[in-house]
Parts: sequence; C-alpha cells; structure tokens
Amino acid sequence: MLQSSIHYGIHFLVPLLIAFVFYKPIWLKAFGIMIATMVIDLDHLLATPIFDPNRCSINFHPLHTYWAMVVYVILLIPKRTRLVGIGLVVHIIADATDCALM
Repeated sequence: MLQSSIHYGIHFLVPLLIAFVFYKPIWLKAFGIMIATMVIDLDHLLATPIFDPNRCSINFHPLHTYWAMVVYVILLIPKRTRLVGIGLVVHIIADATDCALM
C-alpha cells in the first residue's frame, strides 16, 4: 500500500508541483503535458502478463529501457520538448522508485 502511494504520488504530485512552481502562468497546460507522457505505459501491453506487481518496469518494457531513458534526458534540453522530457523522466523516476522498494 505504501509502495503504491509513493509510486502514484511521484507520478501525479511531482508533475503538479513542477507545473505550479516553474510554469505558474500555464500550470494546467504544463501539468497536462507531463501527465500525458504516461502513454509510455502502453508498452506494458506487450508483456505477458500485462500487469505483474512483482515485475520491475525498468529495462523490461521497451519504453522503459536505458536507451529510451537517454532520449528522455535529451528531450530536457530544448525548451520546446522540455515538458515532455520532464514528464518522461519523472515517470521513470517513479518506476525506478517502485523497483527499489520491491
């Protein structure tokens, strides 16, 4: 229970905090963009079983690999892609935290 609270707290509260603190004039748009990056979890549909509470997503699912993470960090550099990059990096941090708490 605590593990999932931490996991989902990072997924939702960290982007909200980032949006409100650093993107105050457009916080709702910034938050929406960062939350939309959760679409990378669609790669879970490629796994059997689709959901396994004892499986670490990091380096298991295609969009959660180390190579993908390099791309996510690169997305932080241009201002135009920064919110997407932040959302993806926060997502990976949430999943990595989940793995560490297993």
